[in-house]
Amino acid sequence: MGDSALKSRTASTLKWNSIDRIATQVLYGVSGIFLANLLSKEDFGLVGVLAVFQAFAILFVDSGFGSALLQKKQPDEDDYSTVFWFNLAVSIAVYAVLFFCAPAIARFFGNEQLVAMSRVMFLTFVLTGLGIVQTNRMMKRMDVKQIAIADLIALSLSAAVGIWLALAGFGAWAIVWQSVALAAIKSAWLWLTGRWCPRFVFSRRSIRDIRHIGLSVFISQFFNTLFLNIYQFVIGKWYSLVQLGVYSQADKWSKMGSASLSQILTSSFVPLLAGVQDDRATFHRYMQRIDRFAALLAIPALTVLAACGGAVFHSLFGTKWDMAVPLFQLLCLRGIGVVFISLYSNFMMSLGKGREIVVVEIVKDATTAVALLATVFSLSLDVLVWGQVAATAATWIATALLASRTTGYPLSGFLRDLCPFLSAAAVAALAVWLVPVPSGDVSAPFNLVSLASLAIEGVVGVVAALLMLKLMGVAELKEFRRYLTKR
Repeated sequence: MGDSALKSRTASTLKWNSIDRIATQVLYGVSGIFLANLLSKEDFGLVGVLAVFQAFAILFVDSGFGSALLQKKQPDEDDYSTVFWFNLAVSIAVYAVLFFCAPAIARFFGNEQLVAMSRVMFLTFVLTGLGIVQTNRMMKRMDVKQIAIADLIALSLSAAVGIWLALAGFGAWAIVWQSVALAAIKSAWLWLTGRWCPRFVFSRRSIRDIRHIGLSVFISQFFNTLFLNIYQFVIGKWYSLVQLGVYSQADKWSKMGSASLSQILTSSFVPLLAGVQDDRATFHRYMQRIDRFAALLAIPALTVLAACGGAVFHSLFGTKWDMAVPLFQLLCLRGIGVVFISLYSNFMMSLGKGREIVVVEIVKDATTAVALLATVFSLSLDVLVWGQVAATAATWIATALLASRTTGYPLSGFLRDLCPFLSAAAVAALAVWLVPVPSGDVSAPFNLVSLASLAIEGVVGVVAALLMLKLMGVAELKEFRRYLTKR
């Protein structure tokens, strides 16, 4: 594929991934707003407990082989079929284990409702597993249009299910059935449009070829999942379900930005980088462009979002979730580090450096463990989250050093890539904090005072960031504008 064709396909992939993520977050956000206003903090705490086990179950179902297929230059039909049957067998086995463990989970957290809820909620990872290979085939071809459509249809219908059940008084069950409907509808659409069915083969060669990178990714993702969810586990067990509900809301809304950006960058650019992994000069050139483009998208946006945190929560929920506001702001800033840790790991994964990915995860988990041990006995959610921010900063430094050594891209290059965008973000945050906003009653959701404040702060933050980037002559700003106008 020529450079022009590759550039065109990458642009198309980026477009559909962006459409997918933006539309997904809008739909997810709309349903989340309704549910956050209709359900109690304890309802979200109950589902937050189950989300920990669900995250691990999905991880075991994929076992890192999906990522390995993306990294492999030319996977064949035997590879895809083998991974599909492996995923299906593991998903059934893991569900059976968790089905019988449901009473123990309920006793551990002291709530008998968790028995029935967990047995239904855990169906989601079986349903999700059915669509993993279909998704990876489309991503490998850099043809993600149907993935975006599947997400839009599934989110729309599942949101309707969740809101209807919440209005009918089903409490936490509304979130459970929304999750099951989402997984079922998305996988069904991918099967209808993917035009692929697995062969009845299980190739040892396929497993052998991808097990090295697959195992490395699995180990990395296992510890990543463990330490991403350990806070929910600790809060649910030793704090309270109400505090877990507060933390879950702050974590959920902050991740809508950082997780979406990570997903867009991974699915858009890892196949591209894997295709030029043997040409180190081209690889470095693409790395720089991707790094700076990620900085343009992530750093000003997440900083402005953090600065507008109070207005965001008051506009959507009134004062019901005020305890979550400072946590949300800190987690947004932490999300910047998360985006770049993931991006640098993907640079290394594109070169097939599985061992280095594991090293990154070990560093990340070690810093998280130290931060958790240092803050957990404070019994303060704010202190816990400050610990997460510090751990993420330390992990970013270590990951940048390792990525520089592994890829040959200088550490000074990573720092130069980020500096102009960090400067613009700082100016934008300062502008948001200094701008005068209306005052008045903000106790109810969608109140005019909060909506006006959010509009003023948002516009001021965005304009300040753009002006600063323009004054610094950042080339990516002009390129992004040309991309949006299809030039």
